[in-house]
Amino acid sequence: MRPVKLIIALLLCVIVIAFTPFSTKEHWKPLFNGKDLSGWDTYIGPDLDDNGKPITGTPVGLNNDPRQVFTVVPDNGENVIRISGQNWGAIITKNEYENYHLQLQFKWGSLSWGQKKGKKKDSGLLYHSVGKYGADYGAWMRAQEFQIEEGNTGDYWGCAGGEADIPADKKSETDYIYDPRGTLLRFSQTSKQSRHCIKQGDAENPSGQWNTLDLYCHGDTSIHVVNGKVMMVLYHNQQSENGQDLPLTKGRIQLQSEGAELFYRHIQIRAIDHLPLELIKQ
Repeated sequence: MRPVKLIIALLLCVIVIAFTPFSTKEHWKPLFNGKDLSGWDTYIGPDLDDNGKPITGTPVGLNNDPRQVFTVVPDNGENVIRISGQNWGAIITKNEYENYHLQLQFKWGSLSWGQKKGKKKDSGLLYHSVGKYGADYGAWMRAQEFQIEEGNTGDYWGCAGGEADIPADKKSETDYIYDPRGTLLRFSQTSKQSRHCIKQGDAENPSGQWNTLDLYCHGDTSIHVVNGKVMMVLYHNQQSENGQDLPLTKGRIQLQSEGAELFYRHIQIRAIDHLPLELIKQ
């Protein structure tokens, strides 16, 4: 091939590559293999009575699940993770993650237990999980919570010292609701806003139907998305440790058992080097 033709061919290759849509599907890493709980630990807190009081105060502990709270079961031709909710606790990734996009699907079961019996079904996606087991209510590590609760999926809770700055408006004497144009407020155990911020809007499907959650984390910012709708953007994720505010930008992932039966599937994660601008500019 003549040099000029070779140069033209190479330029054409470069142009084709440059304008070929970039597929991110190859970069998803499954966190659930569809067979068992490989890659996850389990932790179960103390047995509770119907009023939520510890019966003995002794946790069931790490990778000890006598009641089979966490199992893999068949559902319409595929295996899914079942969390019974009978004990408070979580499955926890063995690995830590930072700067990622996590996606999963969940749906509610029919059972509820103890102080949650007959009430809104409750669970949670806890991210940036660090520190000791059972730091929050004897059942969960310190973390930021992407709330999973009937009617409230997408809310924020700071667990055992987790903190964040969130733009919000005051809804009542004790409640604040996310507003991207609101005042940037600190949500923590010690702030007057407390450690809970209510999401904006509602996107959860009816009970028993699958919902898709997307969690974006990059640097000290995170975004909660439910069924494609942004519920909240959190800034300055951090943790309180002995009176000091320290960064909280990476950690393990916990999926809660909190008194209600639910199912998870299609849990996957991929690294990101920035947050989607369209999700921040609402």
